[in-house]
Amino acid sequence: MAGLHMPWVQQFPPGDPMATHPPSSGSTNRLAQEPSPYLRQHADNPVDWFAWGDEALARARAEDKPILLSVGYSACHWCHVMAHESFESPDTARLMNEGFINIKVDREERPDLDQIYQGVVQLMGQGGGWPLTVFLTPDLKPFFGGTYFPPEDRYGRPGFPRLLMALRDAWANKREEVLRQSEQFAEGLGELAAYGLDAAPGVLSAEDVVTMGKRMVQQVDGVHGGFGGAPKFPNPMNFSLLLRAWRRGGGAPLKDAVLLTLERMALGGIYDQLGGGFHRYSVDARWLVPHFEKMLYDNAQLVHLYAEAEQVESRPLWRKVVEETVEYVRREMTDAGGGFYAAQDADSEGEEGKFFVWRPEELRGLLSPERAELVTRHFHVTQQGNFEHGATVLEVVVPADALARERGLPVAEVERELVEARRVLFEAREHRVKPGRDDKILAGWNGLMIRGLALASRVFERPDWARLAVAAADFVLAKLWDGTRLARSYQEGHARIDGFLEDYGNLASGLTALYQATFDVKYLEAAEALVKRAVELFWDEEKRAYFTAPRGQKDLVVATYGLFDNAFPSGASTLTEAQVALAALTGNEHHLALPTKYVGKMREGLVANAMGYGYLGLAADALLEGAAGVTFSGSRESVAPLLSAANRVYAPTFAFGWKEEGRPVPALLKELFEGREPVGGKGAAYLCRGFACEVPRTDAKELVERLALAPQGT
Repeated sequence: MAGLHMPWVQQFPPGDPMATHPPSSGSTNRLAQEPSPYLRQHADNPVDWFAWGDEALARARAEDKPILLSVGYSACHWCHVMAHESFESPDTARLMNEGFINIKVDREERPDLDQIYQGVVQLMGQGGGWPLTVFLTPDLKPFFGGTYFPPEDRYGRPGFPRLLMALRDAWANKREEVLRQSEQFAEGLGELAAYGLDAAPGVLSAEDVVTMGKRMVQQVDGVHGGFGGAPKFPNPMNFSLLLRAWRRGGGAPLKDAVLLTLERMALGGIYDQLGGGFHRYSVDARWLVPHFEKMLYDNAQLVHLYAEAEQVESRPLWRKVVEETVEYVRREMTDAGGGFYAAQDADSEGEEGKFFVWRPEELRGLLSPERAELVTRHFHVTQQGNFEHGATVLEVVVPADALARERGLPVAEVERELVEARRVLFEAREHRVKPGRDDKILAGWNGLMIRGLALASRVFERPDWARLAVAAADFVLAKLWDGTRLARSYQEGHARIDGFLEDYGNLASGLTALYQATFDVKYLEAAEALVKRAVELFWDEEKRAYFTAPRGQKDLVVATYGLFDNAFPSGASTLTEAQVALAALTGNEHHLALPTKYVGKMREGLVANAMGYGYLGLAADALLEGAAGVTFSGSRESVAPLLSAANRVYAPTFAFGWKEEGRPVPALLKELFEGREPVGGKGAAYLCRGFACEVPRTDAKELVERLALAPQGT
């Protein structure tokens, strides 16, 4: 199916699609009533947009018109570009309205639709991405697609108006050919949806994890870190998997590749040097110029990865990055009710990155001459700039210790000067027009941030971060989960859209992590209920895999499976992680049954293509250790030294529980806690694997040494 030939655009003669007078406009379209910020961004378009739903699909069938499906998200820069160039054009809108039923989809609300129709672009032999532009028959079968289309022919792409005219002509005059093509696409999408599920089950081994790591590290840029060249994405789950392979004996180069990457990202322009938090990706190979949108899911995973790096090799830089990133999330991305918002835009005042960049004269206007010179050198702010129109994206080029040597000053004094300068610049930046924010609260993305905050709170001994995670968890459980149904999105006082696999998996994983930071059993109980419901809704016993959307979803041209880990993890991977953690934390072996089946089914693809299954690799690595866990038993005072020491150890497959002396034992934990008591009046740690426990330990040093041992996996 790859590289399907699409003759209609190439054969359609160039003409002047703007030859008629545009219709009058000025009123909003249907999208003004939609809660999605992305859809509302298009409410003033002269396009007769529909949201995805029964009305639009019925209209396409009734009028016998093809569907123009446009998929994007609110923080997507190229979505804004195409909107400005094409959807705001009355002439282009006329072509869209006359020939098509035009449907806008927020991919963050309907990841299942996005997953399906991204496959169209793959089948055409192109790279996917956003905006996604796909043309469908009224019965939802695609017959042409692409991503961004310019207003006229350029970049090797047909101009959007010419494309519209060609496809309208093909629908009217070459219908049989179009329908034949749509059938081929539908067949190909079905094959893509179940790709890899025909493999014979296998048994993953510890050696497989090491092999995966050694293959992956070969793709790491040895100078700047990160995988490959430009553009360069953070890819936190794959770097976390490299650490797992290093832990299993894969060798120092695996660890070094991770720490190099984290250092270069933290000093580069992909990291907001004033406000904290990471942009989505870098357009270059050295992390300098980002696409400036900030996504909750990226920052959630990176908080978790930098916390792991602190366990592996403690550095002040890791603490700084996590502190600033969590503060960014608290300041900019947290709802008054406690939930976390989805994204922050790349653009402000119609320009990408305008909020974040600087010029030398701006620094001189805010700082003393000496301090301005220090900051200019530190961040390499020049007249030429490193971005558009002579502006500079801040990156750390000359670190504080080098500046101190140049000036013959103590490092601490230079660091204080830089901290004060950054404070002044940040406060000045706060008076600029801020990028737009997508304020919908997504259950799954909140689960990822809860997970990151929970680990970071333990590693850096920041209970206030655990309280942030608790507030988010309480919000999501109160507003989006009724015990049987998880909603995906919450906005303007309403929960909307049935949750997808990723919502159940991510939230369950986050809640198991939150239990380990708070030891409040209600989060473990909620995680278990979510996992049980997810299995009912998504597990396909015949394929030994999970559907992306709830079983029986009626508006999908093919059923899709949640397999690959991309910018954010597949729900199948996070659900598997949650199940393994639940087995360790409750002592219920039943929780390992589906992870064993699923990892066995995916073993061949996982080993062959670890880059595409990074998060599943993390869950599989934990499964290898047979529900490894540590139960702490004793009073708060007696357990504290053991727990504090254990939290600083890189032992990512171990789940921590606490049987507090004198407190009733919750029913969920009764079997696990049986017989696990303090020893000689001292707090004790019971380290277990495969539901068999070692002798209890009361000495923190001894416990740390045992946790830090390379695992004896199977």
